[in-house]
Amino acid sequence: MFILEKTAHPAVFSIFTIPLAMINYLSLAAGGALGTIFRFVLINTTVQYFRSPLFPWGTLIVNLSGSLIIGILAGLNESDLLNPGIRTFLFIGLLGGFTTFSSFSLETLQLLRQSQLSYAILYVLSSTLLGLGLAALGFFAGKWLMQFSAN
Repeated sequence: MFILEKTAHPAVFSIFTIPLAMINYLSLAAGGALGTIFRFVLINTTVQYFRSPLFPWGTLIVNLSGSLIIGILAGLNESDLLNPGIRTFLFIGLLGGFTTFSSFSLETLQLLRQSQLSYAILYVLSSTLLGLGLAALGFFAGKWLMQFSAN
């Protein structure tokens, strides 16, 4: 809710005060929009590069790079480097809009329905194992960057 608020000068009122919850929602929306745009661009670029109609390379690349990025940010944030608003924007907004686990699930189901069992297994294993590995790599890289910048 927008309210009139008295400022330091007794005759001046600010017209709008935006509550903290609204700022969080706006931060989420902005991050989600940017993440979605980044995902769209990366998937389209990947599809043009690989040109494989069966294997969902774009989603795989997005999920793996998202895993790496969230690992780096988690490693950097190990010592509460990021304030809660920035964490909300990056982790929930930007990366929530960027990564595509729901697409991963649907595409795996589609591969199975098309009797592409080997592609489905490859997709699930590479997404989960490489994603977990990249998240760990990113986490330790972020911690290393924090130690390196402290010295």
